[in-house]
Amino acid sequence: MWRDGGRDTKGFPFPWKNDMIRKPVWWVVMAGLYGISAGVFAADDATSAPQVFAPGVISGPANEACPAFTPDGNAVYFDVGTMILVSHRSHGVWSKPEIAPFSGQWGDHDPAISPDGSYIVFVSNRPVEPGADALGASVHGKFYPQSGGNLWRVDRQGNGWGEPVHLPQAVNASDRTYAPSIAADGSLYFIHPDDAGVFHIYRSSLVSGVYQSAVKVAVGDPSASTHDPAIASDQSFMVFNLADAKTSGMGDFYISFQEHGRWSVPVDLGEAINGTGKWSQWG
Repeated sequence: MWRDGGRDTKGFPFPWKNDMIRKPVWWVVMAGLYGISAGVFAADDATSAPQVFAPGVISGPANEACPAFTPDGNAVYFDVGTMILVSHRSHGVWSKPEIAPFSGQWGDHDPAISPDGSYIVFVSNRPVEPGADALGASVHGKFYPQSGGNLWRVDRQGNGWGEPVHLPQAVNASDRTYAPSIAADGSLYFIHPDDAGVFHIYRSSLVSGVYQSAVKVAVGDPSASTHDPAIASDQSFMVFNLADAKTSGMGDFYISFQEHGRWSVPVDLGEAINGTGKWSQWG
């Protein structure tokens, strides 16, 4: 998926992960924002400025992205290319990353861990039906084989993971559904493009174990491109990317607070988080 002016235009295998200069996995400060589902700081010490997380072990030249920490902060799932990897921390040392047991065959990315650690939701182009082709995507009337993305859920089973399950149409209404984030009540936040190809954040609530029809999250300029949400477990605030749909690039990280069902005016997190120049911010 390449994005142009807040719109995604083409191509597997997720070249949007590599087509722009990106910062490494910035953690310490960002762990408190984009790792909010973990409930704890995954770094040993907080600092006033972002630092590269676990350089040489997890962060490196491979465009590592989308870290998701377990509630105890001792495991992190993240994506590299089209695989989801996992690293474990023992006695303050992070292990060499390995391919997550539910990944490695299809194009997987964007892992999100539930606040209680009982399941992961992630993006994949794996076939929805057994024996079918990998999920393709339709972009502005043109079909791109194997370039789609839907949300899948895998539940914790003992010390391992079960089999991934494709989420229902209420969530996967688009073949370009990405960037899940999970609230404590099971509500699922994610993105997909509108009819004009502009990405927005949507929310599907979980009622009696059933995902409800997704609704667009009304935050900021309704014409802007909003994406890569990181929702607080109690849904009191959200960190996300915001960009003018008429310009190129991913925009910057913003934060918005929810009160009485309404989202506040988004606040730019500033240069300390967003940096300057050609860096591209990704959740």
